[in-house]
Amino acid sequence: MNLSNLKPADGAVNRDGKRLGRGQGSGKGGTAARGHKGAKSRSGYSKKIGFEGGQMPLQRRVPKFGFTNINRKEYQAINLSKLQELVDNKVIKNTVTLETLIENRLAGKNDLVKILGDGELKASLKISVHKFSASAKKAIEAAGGEAISV
Repeated sequence: MNLSNLKPADGAVNRDGKRLGRGQGSGKGGTAARGHKGAKSRSGYSKKIGFEGGQMPLQRRVPKFGFTNINRKEYQAINLSKLQELVDNKVIKNTVTLETLIENRLAGKNDLVKILGDGELKASLKISVHKFSASAKKAIEAAGGEAISV
């Protein structure tokens, strides 16, 4: 036994606190340590997120601006340079599908995928994803590949 493996005896720590609301003799009866009156003394009380004691909360003091389009579609962008890297590492041969990209963790299973034209593609690939940028489509076809929109 040494200082690195000392621990308190069983039951010596983390004892339950004093039981509340169990009669005047316990010292915590009556108000059950909640004090008199006010919201915190009532049952069902929970402080709302952002509550500042009645002061105007920050999210209401700060001006709002901008617009969020609820119909926006987010695409997972993948560059041609990344696809060429996969070809160089012999991960893909000649066909790239959504399943291939998911297996290689370039996209999630629910993601919409868009191929972008950054980088150089030397390999002839048949790529089938949701969208292509114009430059990516041009580069894929120039390399002798095929760009198929799903």
